[in-house]
Amino acid sequence: MATLGNPKNTIEILNKYKFVFQKKFGQNFLIDTHVLDKIINSSHITKEDFVLEIGPGIGTMTQYLAEAARKVIAVEIDKMLIPILQDTLSPYDNISIINNDILALNINELVEKENAGKPIKVVANLPYYITTPIIMGLFESHVPIDSITIMVQKEVADRMQAGPGSKNYGALSLAVQYYAEPYIVANVPPNCFMPRPNVGSAVIRLSRYQYPPVQVENEKLMFQLIRASFNQRRKTLINAINNDPNIPYSKEILSSTLEMMNLSVNIRGEALLLSQFAELSNRLSQL
Repeated sequence: MATLGNPKNTIEILNKYKFVFQKKFGQNFLIDTHVLDKIINSSHITKEDFVLEIGPGIGTMTQYLAEAARKVIAVEIDKMLIPILQDTLSPYDNISIINNDILALNINELVEKENAGKPIKVVANLPYYITTPIIMGLFESHVPIDSITIMVQKEVADRMQAGPGSKNYGALSLAVQYYAEPYIVANVPPNCFMPRPNVGSAVIRLSRYQYPPVQVENEKLMFQLIRASFNQRRKTLINAINNDPNIPYSKEILSSTLEMMNLSVNIRGEALLLSQFAELSNRLSQL
């Protein structure tokens, strides 16, 4: 039975191993069982599932995952946490611990070996500073994923779910929504963590699309257009794209393409839907 998830047991383990929090790893451990239950329930884990957990910490959520899933692989970058994990997870025979940086790990190879290449579920309480590289790394390397259920900074969760015209809408919104359907499961206040972070958090589930919701002939070009548009989001779409040296289209070509799409030549990138960025990309790539 999962014994971690409350402050008393967490403090006992930390004191036992004289653990010192590492700022460089952005460590904030969950100490709220209600939030842990929400994460497990919203990730829809069954006894058939293989789960990849990123950043297990002292094993708080890992215990819950092990009780729900067939197999859990927990990837932890901090070598000082490995003896603690070996202790707190010793009652479970369906957990493997890997001491590595998730960004350096060949996850496709891992999934092929451990789950015969079938889709996995990813669950994580992610450090704020590395949220985007981890999520985009999973999507862009085409790891077979059913869903990603993660604890992130509230502002980042809002950006993932944002639509056109809002201040949170940007390149991350479009990238996430190209690969998955985002859904904010719960908002989580700072007092649910040890130590307390300075900002609020949120649990968000990203349900991976089998096929992207838009058809794109050149994904690389579409994402170049998206990044250029939001790198200078106060500029018009044409000026922002034209300022990117890696995109070879003149203002005249961009203007005529927007007119063919019945869009104003003065429109900004933040006003375009994902489907409109896809159409713009497709039209340009045919020139």
